[in-house]
This record gives sequence, structure tokens and C-alpha cells, in this order.
Amino acid sequence: METGSRRLSMPLYCLVLFLLLFAAITGAASVGAARLPIDEVFKVFSGLVSGHGTETTAGLIILDVRLPRIVTALLVGASLGVAGVVFQGLLLNPLADPFTIGVSSGAAFGATIAILLSTVSGLPAIFSSSLLVPWLAFAGAVFSLIMVYYIARNRGKVMPESMILAGVIVASFLSALISFCKSIAGEKLASVVFWIMGGFSGALWSQVVILLPYCLFCILFLQAHAGALNIMAMGDTTSLQLGIEVYRVRRRLLLVGALLTAAAVSVSGMIGFVGLVVPHVNRLLLGPDHRRLLPASALLGGLTLVAADTLARTATGATEIPVGVVTALLGAPFFCFIFKKKFHDEK
Repeated sequence: METGSRRLSMPLYCLVLFLLLFAAITGAASVGAARLPIDEVFKVFSGLVSGHGTETTAGLIILDVRLPRIVTALLVGASLGVAGVVFQGLLLNPLADPFTIGVSSGAAFGATIAILLSTVSGLPAIFSSSLLVPWLAFAGAVFSLIMVYYIARNRGKVMPESMILAGVIVASFLSALISFCKSIAGEKLASVVFWIMGGFSGALWSQVVILLPYCLFCILFLQAHAGALNIMAMGDTTSLQLGIEVYRVRRRLLLVGALLTAAAVSVSGMIGFVGLVVPHVNRLLLGPDHRRLLPASALLGGLTLVAADTLARTATGATEIPVGVVTALLGAPFFCFIFKKKFHDEK
């Protein structure tokens, strides 16, 4: 859709996404091991506003078990969708996503170390897996970003192609370390593997409280720089001629995008393809303007991951599928389509 007349109206598109998101949240709150009627779900939601009617069995199930998971999936999906837009715009590569520069591998390595530390006897309670995993995952993600930036830097400048190559190098190195950790994990191997595949089974309101400020700050910061992203998508030479301090702005936006990804991955594990698929869908429907792409990708990313998580925990009955598996099964064909289309266009 290259002509403006064929692009969707932004207000109408966002309204549709809001309605679909509300429907997905309502459906996710009603299904599970104990199915709840939709009217019961509406009663609980209305009780949140009025302050009454949330002490019922349905209210406890929704508010204490399902809603933290739904909100976490929403925030993680929004974060990955926005980060995907930013990385594709900054790296000038339609195949870039939040995991291109090795941030997810760093988070996975940090979480793996945290899980292994929980097996060491005699350590304080703070070293328990549930407390340490998010923090070490976040630290690992930031560490990987520092490594990528250091490798890619040349005379104080970081070019898009060198950033991608450095990300591949760091991700490969960290993946090897993760494989080594898995080989010595023993009885904790299942926990390591399940975390790496991604999921929200242990989501708590405390995680929402930690994640929400990161998401809001980073998304608002990136939205404020949407105009600069539009200019930088035209290339460094044009951007410099138009007065954009390319290298400083790129460094700043890469850092914020990576922090957004790190915060999301630290509570969800590695969930791929959301940051790849969501920006492309919105770009096809809305065009390349980042002022439209960023908010739309936050909504569509949240909707996608809420729906994927609902499918992951209900598709096979009592057995839960890792969310990362669901997004990979749905996203991999789309990735192949984008790759083939890009190769054909270059021909």
C-alpha cells in the first residue's frame, strides 16, 4: 500500500485495535482451568471501578491469577512491538527486531545464571529464583548491549550494518554460554529451558509494577523522537544535511529501545517474532510514518501477545505451551515471506 489514499485512517485503526484488545482481555479473563461466564467477567471489571463485587470466587480468580498475566502480556507485547519499529528504523533493515542486537541472548544468559544460583545451598533468600531472575535478566540484557556497542563502535560512530553484525557475534557467544549452563543445570534444566522459550505462567502484580514505569517512559520517549526516526530512515547523509545529529540520536534511541526490550524480556523470557511481524503489518496498513507506527505497534503488539498467551494456556488443556513457541509458529512463516520479498526486491 504505497499511496496515501489506500492507507487506513489512524483514528479508525486505533479504535478497532482498542475494541479487539478489550475483547481479547475479556476472553482471556474468562477462559482457563475454571471457565467463567462473560457476564461474570464484566461484573468483576465493573467492580474494579465501583470497588464492590471483587471478593467473589470469580473476582479472586481474575484479579489474583489471570489479570496480572494478561496485563504483563499486554505490556511485553507493546514493548516488543515498539522496540521492533525503532530497531527497523534505526538499522535500516526490515528484518531487524528487538533480538537482532543480542539483547534477548543477554537477558537469557542472566536469567540462566539466576536459576542456577538458586540451586546453591546456604545463600540468602534474595538469591531465590523468583526474586533474582528478572533483575539478572535485565542486567544481562544491558551488558549485552554494552558489548554490542563497544564492538560496533568505530572512531566514536556506530553504523547500522556494524551494529547488526556485532549483535550476531554477541548473540552467538552468549548462546554458547547458555548451552554450557544448560549442560551443568542438572535438575534445573527444565526451568532454564522453559524460561528461555518464554511465558507468563508466574506473572505477578509486583512484576507489573516494575515493568510499567519502564514501558511508559521508554515508549513516550521514543514517540517524542518519531520525527527524527522519519528523517533517519532516509539515510545518514540526508539526515546530517537536515540537521539531525545522527550518531548521537542513534546511540540514544538504541539505548532506550534496548532498555525497553530488556525490561520486557526480563519478566517474560525470550518471545520472538512479535517485534518483527507487528511493525511490518502496521507499515503495510499505515505507511512508514513513525508517528503513526509507534502507537499502533504498541496496541497491536499488546493485542498479539494477549491472544498468543491465551492460546498457549488453553490450546492443549491442562498442559501449557510456552508463548515463545506460539509466536514462533505464527511468526516464522511471516519472517520467510519478508525475507523472500526483500530478496526479490533487491533483484
